[in-house]
Amino acid sequence: MADRYLHLTGTAPGRFLTRRLGLPQPVGLRRWSLATPSLDGPLLHLTAGGSLLGDTLAPVLAATGLEVVRRADRPAGIVVDATGITTAAGLGGLHAALHPVVRSLATGGRIVVLGTHPSPEDHHQAAAQQALEGFVRSLGKEIGRGATAQLVRLAPGSAAPAESTLRFLLSPRSAYVSGQVVELTGAAPDPVADWVAPLTGRTALVTGAARGIGAAVASVLARDGAQVICLDVPQAGEELGRTADRLGATALPLDITAPDAAERIAAAVPGGLDVLVHNAGITRDRRLANMPAERWAQVIEVNLDSVLRTTDALLEAGTVNRGGRIVATASIAGIAGNNGQTNYAASKAGVIGLVRSLAPRAAAGHGVTVNAVAPGFIETKMTAAVPLLIREAGRRMNSLSQGGLPIDVAETTAWFAQPASTAVNGQVVRVCGQSLLGA
Repeated sequence: MADRYLHLTGTAPGRFLTRRLGLPQPVGLRRWSLATPSLDGPLLHLTAGGSLLGDTLAPVLAATGLEVVRRADRPAGIVVDATGITTAAGLGGLHAALHPVVRSLATGGRIVVLGTHPSPEDHHQAAAQQALEGFVRSLGKEIGRGATAQLVRLAPGSAAPAESTLRFLLSPRSAYVSGQVVELTGAAPDPVADWVAPLTGRTALVTGAARGIGAAVASVLARDGAQVICLDVPQAGEELGRTADRLGATALPLDITAPDAAERIAAAVPGGLDVLVHNAGITRDRRLANMPAERWAQVIEVNLDSVLRTTDALLEAGTVNRGGRIVATASIAGIAGNNGQTNYAASKAGVIGLVRSLAPRAAAGHGVTVNAVAPGFIETKMTAAVPLLIREAGRRMNSLSQGGLPIDVAETTAWFAQPASTAVNGQVVRVCGQSLLGA
């Protein structure tokens, strides 16, 4: 459904009116396309205090495809290396670096602060590095003009594990991701032969792929070179077939809650899976006092229990290949809660628990990473059916003052799925325009 308010604020009379009334002024977001594959402008590289990355950061920034400079009048992106900040006083270096240039950031620009993991042995360093999180979340809420801000925490010594992450965050692919903290391990990235199609030679399965977000995820993975299997319930078979045909993918009509779902998936991929995307989900909204047990059970079964069951079985059987990627779908509702959605919020918070617990063990035992996307208000047929006032509130209650698109969730999933994203593990990234709800 078209966002008429966003269109209005893109006109001169609309800008004047909304400014006079003090209303939100969203900026149309620039997303990836063949015509706009990168940000338009240079990348300003700053350092706040010393650096723990040495000479390893420069080639990683150069790999983003942006011109890296030390001064710029209108930078498309700003990267601040704050890994060397270890004291409260040292935080002044962050202010000194960004204060003179933040106003010059281009519309739709990107700010990425690089930090390191807070130390359990040094509470002064931990305080300083944790302070970066509050700084970035606040900065994302105030810079406006469609710009975003993120914090990336790296292990000291090398920036190489951050290449896929910085390629994503400093590109149009991350248009609806803001105010996020991404913590990277020190794992070396798997090689990528072709960054235009980084998933070439890989097999991906997407559940709930007939329509909406699932179809968008399947489309982006196919665009990035993967051989995609689209899974959805048999009742959606006709639409599933159309989606698969459009992408040159394989349709797999299957109820993911079936007792033999994992076995049937394994049979469909004799060479194993390299990417497993758990996207299938349902809602059965009602306040707890009015919610019958079957509505509770249906949502927990589809959104959480089937994810746990099939993931366990596919890992145990070795169906997910070493170097594989598992991406689950959480929700902002699982972080902030939502009126009338105790069942849905519980299921999506459960997905977050799954990711945080399984990720280190899956990496150690199977060579597989496990991450989750947590969408906020995304423009789909489901949100189009929401009453007007509630829909408008959902659109405006984020730092970008607009709803996201299924492609935004898909691009984030594709970043998790890349071979070079080995260091991205156990992360839950909100695709919500930095929703004003939740942490």
